[in-house]
Amino acid sequence: MPTAATHPTSIDPALALKVQASVALLRQGLRDHGRLVYASSLGAEAMVLTDLIWTQVPQIDIVSIDTGRLPEETLTLLERLERRYQRRIRLYYPDAQALQEYVREHGINGFYNSLGERLSCCQIRKVEPFNRALAGYSAWVTGVRREQSQQRAAAQPVAQDLRTGLQTISPLLDWSQAEIWTYIRTHQLDYSPLHDRGYPSIGCVPCTRAVEPGAEHRDGRWWWENPDSRECGLQPRRRPAAVTARA
Repeated sequence: MPTAATHPTSIDPALALKVQASVALLRQGLRDHGRLVYASSLGAEAMVLTDLIWTQVPQIDIVSIDTGRLPEETLTLLERLERRYQRRIRLYYPDAQALQEYVREHGINGFYNSLGERLSCCQIRKVEPFNRALAGYSAWVTGVRREQSQQRAAAQPVAQDLRTGLQTISPLLDWSQAEIWTYIRTHQLDYSPLHDRGYPSIGCVPCTRAVEPGAEHRDGRWWWENPDSRECGLQPRRRPAAVTARA
């Protein structure tokens, strides 16, 4: 997460090499697939990728999902990004009928009741709109980093996504959290103020909370569940996990 340090004026040679490698991977993905899309989470990693894409590889499309439960800070950030780069992030929304039926059956916050109900909510609010966003592409860019969780530690820069059948390209896989923030500070990029309030990972309001310094990156997401289940369905889980009681 960010610190109170002043803005650095340049990045060190090691990070500069990672930037070059990330841009090279994006360009290679574009050559290999012709069309490439980045599905932005609007988190810290997304700020770096948005800057790399819109300044270095602008042919890559950027999309994002408005789940209907996003923090106001996230929506404001999206507007600031579009104003800064003079580009549009294409937004996708949940199917209104499916969402209405879910709430009627499970309640407005039914996702707290069980892992199944939470995954159903994510399916409606995130996964199904995401699938529509990726229609027509053969590969998509992710902001996944190895540091983020045990599940993501085994990821590869280019891999086959078994769920969608598409290739995933992860240019920031070997970046550290400190390097993400060094890039943000150096280039004075916009980012969500929630990061300054202890949120390393930001999703929907009821499923995200601040964490203590030194906590795992994903500890604030679906915190009432076993760590093995803390994905929304866009990234694989290692195995089904039992749900613990909500604090």
